[in-house]
Amino acid sequence: MTVFGNIAYPLKVRNMAEDLIRSKVTESAGQMNIMHLLNRTTGNLSGGERQRIALARTLVTAPRLLLLDEPLSSLDASLKDDMKRLLRKLNREGHTIIHVTHDYNDALSLAHRVGVIHNGRIIQEGPVNDVFNRPVNRFVARYAGYKNFFRLNVLRENGEIRGISRNNLEFKFIGNPSSEECLAILRNEAIKIGKEKPEEDKINMFQGRISEMIPAEHGMELEVDAGDRFFITVLAKEFNELGLKLNDTIWISFLPDSVTIISGQPD
Repeated sequence: MTVFGNIAYPLKVRNMAEDLIRSKVTESAGQMNIMHLLNRTTGNLSGGERQRIALARTLVTAPRLLLLDEPLSSLDASLKDDMKRLLRKLNREGHTIIHVTHDYNDALSLAHRVGVIHNGRIIQEGPVNDVFNRPVNRFVARYAGYKNFFRLNVLRENGEIRGISRNNLEFKFIGNPSSEECLAILRNEAIKIGKEKPEEDKINMFQGRISEMIPAEHGMELEVDAGDRFFITVLAKEFNELGLKLNDTIWISFLPDSVTIISGQPD
């Protein structure tokens, strides 16, 4: 079957007139930038081309809603970027899209609203930034890319609230947990590092040893043992300027408002 025949199939089963079929297929193929493929056979196409053809075959029926199940999972990085641009364009043109994905970056770059499903039910739903910056539990936080998790016992003394980790690190944070135990989460990039101890003591400042270094997209991810484990993303320029090596001792610090507290019994 040709690409034209593949896209036209749902219209032919509706017994639509041939001239109208040709017009609709041409319009849909133009949206997907695959006009040059219409006379090709479908068995000799790349993954990205097949994805575009599948979308064209769907759009040709003028659906009120697009339901996409992992449409980017089998594509390489460049094809995935092209498909994301295409999906954003369709959305801007008025197409409502429900997109199922396990990839946090896909959700972040495409969605206006997101619902996180666990064990068959939606456990958090809302605008993307709200969900990913204020996750309700560990499962959502892990999906949103958090790697730093700390179980804290909450102490209230002299009007101050702080948390003590299982390895006796003291955390200062914003907020008032509703129970005496909570889960603190912290993004990699919120943690600052230095090889020398700052002249003035800072809140949430600890000394640790670099126990692992993993190349990351824009630099290096460090695993630091400061009693508790911290995961820290360092840009390539800063990493090179500091001359960091495995087993180096460094100082880490972070602001109280960069700590997100999940109240209640940590899960």
